[in-house]
Amino acid sequence: MLVAVCLTGPAAALEVKAAVLRLDYQRLLPISRYELRPDDLGFAGARLADEDNGTTGRFLGHTYETQTVAVPPDRADAALGDLLDAGVRLIVVMAEGDDLLRLTDRAAEAGALVLNASAPDVALRDDACRANLLHIAPSNLMLTDAVAQYAVWKRWGRWFLIAGSNPDDVALADAFRRSAAKFGVKVTGDRTLEDRGGTRRTDSGHVLVQRQLPVDTQDAAEHDVVVAADATDYFARYLPFHLWTPRPVMGSAGLRPVTFHGAHEAWGATQFHTRFEELTRRYVRPEDYNVWLALRVIGEAVTRAATTDPMALRDYTLSDAFELAAFKGQKVTFRHWNGQLRQPILLYDGMITVSVSPQDGFLHQVSPLDTLGLDRPESACTAFE
Repeated sequence: MLVAVCLTGPAAALEVKAAVLRLDYQRLLPISRYELRPDDLGFAGARLADEDNGTTGRFLGHTYETQTVAVPPDRADAALGDLLDAGVRLIVVMAEGDDLLRLTDRAAEAGALVLNASAPDVALRDDACRANLLHIAPSNLMLTDAVAQYAVWKRWGRWFLIAGSNPDDVALADAFRRSAAKFGVKVTGDRTLEDRGGTRRTDSGHVLVQRQLPVDTQDAAEHDVVVAADATDYFARYLPFHLWTPRPVMGSAGLRPVTFHGAHEAWGATQFHTRFEELTRRYVRPEDYNVWLALRVIGEAVTRAATTDPMALRDYTLSDAFELAAFKGQKVTFRHWNGQLRQPILLYDGMITVSVSPQDGFLHQVSPLDTLGLDRPESACTAFE
């Protein structure tokens, strides 16, 4: 797909109205209070993106205004309706997969473009894709492929997979199994830890974990690494130092795949953090980065295509002409056949960037980034044809 873009001649003044719609679900507190959710999660990224877009926009006569709306799931449809009634047609959504699909379909009726900043469901990039839905957040399969590539590079070819019992945990575990098969890794052990509910942070929590978790992980077949699939955050953080057989931990704890984190400094990221921290007085979270990136995609497309029409912006972002710097070593682009943003995945140990996937030696006929997640022949998405 090719889109001709011309930046010569007088620029037309454009008013870019966008929104970030965040659905706030009822969840238990995280295992660690370091992971407590800030009230401005995601919205902080929107504030920085508006500043960044406005820097370029002022030279072209473009103005950027982004509304931020946080609602419980049962208020999501009404909130979206209010945004559409206000003329907003560029909407970044932070929601779970089912809610995202329903909101996307309603937005399509109004000619609006939706950018997914959080939902990792593989199906959204596969047979459940939508023509007006672009994915900024990586899929589960992109994240698990990033882990698998590093494990292969390290020659950790035998995995002990430990998964949670909740639906999101099961989906993440399935993605890890697919990645293992894709890159020739052997899952020598596959175990489920039941989520029995209850509080995750008690005075005696570490005592019980220290006694019970080694027992739960004993008698495993020989393995090089433990891979945790814990999307709901109830056991994975306890795995390091509590295993029966001491091994590195990857996945939902230990070495984790993320889009961004507050200690990443390569490729000019330090200046991003400086500006973000001055604005918010905290470190960036992946959700903040995803929203920032979504709105920067909009800003770059508006600058280059000189339009605010949602479908024209979508067509430009999906074209070969689109690329965007993202502080991760290379320009990011979109897969025009399912709307997924190609991007490197950082492997983060809680303190530093240990590595970045795709790893050296993993080749692809289009882009090494397409070694992460669904490749075109694997995807059943037809909405963009």
